[in-house]
Amino acid sequence: MMGLTFINALVFGVQGNTLRYLGSDTPLNQFMAGAAAGSIQCVICCPMELAKTRMQLQGTGEYKSKSKNYKNSLDCLVKIHRKEGLRGINKGMVTTFFRETPSFGFYFLTYDYLTRYLHCEINDSYIIPKLLFAGGMSGIVSWLSTYPIDVIKSRLQADGIGGVNNYNGILDCVRKSYQVEGWRVFTRGLTSTLLRAFPVNAATFATVTLFLMYMRSENTIKECDAGPAIQQPSSM
Repeated sequence: MMGLTFINALVFGVQGNTLRYLGSDTPLNQFMAGAAAGSIQCVICCPMELAKTRMQLQGTGEYKSKSKNYKNSLDCLVKIHRKEGLRGINKGMVTTFFRETPSFGFYFLTYDYLTRYLHCEINDSYIIPKLLFAGGMSGIVSWLSTYPIDVIKSRLQADGIGGVNNYNGILDCVRKSYQVEGWRVFTRGLTSTLLRAFPVNAATFATVTLFLMYMRSENTIKECDAGPAIQQPSSM
């Protein structure tokens, strides 16, 4: 909850500004702008997911203990920093970067394509369900594109909690995970992730898009009062 506010603000801000910098609204530029947003937000996303992973595993399974080490997510990050420094709270940064960069590229590319295909116009009476569908499908495509990397990232961030490190890096984690559990290990948890991704991203994209539409329409009204009107864009 603490991280999502900053992540979404950063992602949509970077994506919008990068797209304006690139000049033309082409599919390639949509992908590049999304990839840029994904790579930059790793700075917040990686420590946030590290704390989430450690908090979820605390007191369960092989990490079970009588007392809990962390009171909350912030306390978790503080204690990791004290023990392992900046390298500790950025554990899994490389895999997070490899996951987020292409993932957000496909995220924004899919949304742009679907809103154009569905003809999402500001005066369309069905615009809300169309935006919800486009946003939900964008989330699904985004996760499908890089999910195996997420599995490795989560395993690396969980490694060492019990005092023993099982992996010596990304490739070692991939090799050992495959040897023990086969290729299915790289899709573990995919179903629940996709079930979460659709409603979450549907709500996120629809909210952001409708808010921007509202703000643009307000600006258009003001400019009509002051002088020549600026024509509303025909698509998202």
